Amino acid sequence: MNITIEGLSKIYPNGNRAINNISLEIQDGMFGLLGPNGAGKSTLMRILVTLMKPSSGKVTIDGLDLVKNRKEIRKILGYLPQDFRFFSKLTTHEFLDYAARLAGMKDSKTRASAVDRMLEEVGLFEARDRQANRLSGGMKRRLGIAQALINNPRLIIVDEPTTGLDPEERIRFRNLLSTISTKDVIIILSTHIVGDISSTCKSMALLNRGELAYSGSPDELVEQAGDKVWLIKATEAEYLEINEKYPVISTVPTQEGWEIQVVADSINGYSGNHIDANLEHAYVYFMENQLNQWTAI
Repeated sequence: MNITIEGLSKIYPNGNRAINNISLEIQDGMFGLLGPNGAGKSTLMRILVTLMKPSSGKVTIDGLDLVKNRKEIRKILGYLPQDFRFFSKLTTHEFLDYAARLAGMKDSKTRASAVDRMLEEVGLFEARDRQANRLSGGMKRRLGIAQALINNPRLIIVDEPTTGLDPEERIRFRNLLSTISTKDVIIILSTHIVGDISSTCKSMALLNRGELAYSGSPDELVEQAGDKVWLIKATEAEYLEINEKYPVISTVPTQEGWEIQVVADSINGYSGNHIDANLEHAYVYFMENQLNQWTAI
């Protein structure tokens, strides 16, 4: 399965260009879409799930045209939006049964079996009779992914799925998506949380200000920041200077002062040394360079 995006743009009536001339190829497995808030990620997701029409450009999903074949695409699609809502009167089981009917599962026995199996898979079987709106934040996200998966979709799109979750729930959610991604499906994970991408995705794209800033593997992006990450040993007096001059990743107090991680081409005489880059370092370095380029124009 593959998705081909060619010259895709979305311009709102007020003239705001949410995404601008994006071209991208997405293959089987987990694909990460990373970028700051307002980068255009949610607009792109809403176009891909047929909730919004593009202003220009073309998208094909396994040869199906996104605009001309909306009905066929919706049959193979599972979607977890960022602002996922529940009907307040329904229990967890009733809600998922309703989602299954909407997904086209008409036979009641088949549907009941699928609902129970999915509740087991996401760890919610014991909460099947609890009202859905009374679940914890993490349990609501798991119910959300359950409704996205109930019809065994081949394309799964999740928008900011781990926002607001505690670390344990975040890891559990990522592991669930990783397990699903071993099947013949595409999972698009849209997020501004770098750890969600580095832990799960073999390929990714970076959006900034509606434009495609990077496309490739997380490892290739990290390589671009290979010698740009520094651990500086700073005095108390230097601490504020460094925070003003460089993008700071972390600060740790020591007996002598501070240990500060920064991303920069050089550190101009401060006492420090290179350390290995990770995706968070690379993301900050890449975004800073992009910002500087746009500011210079």
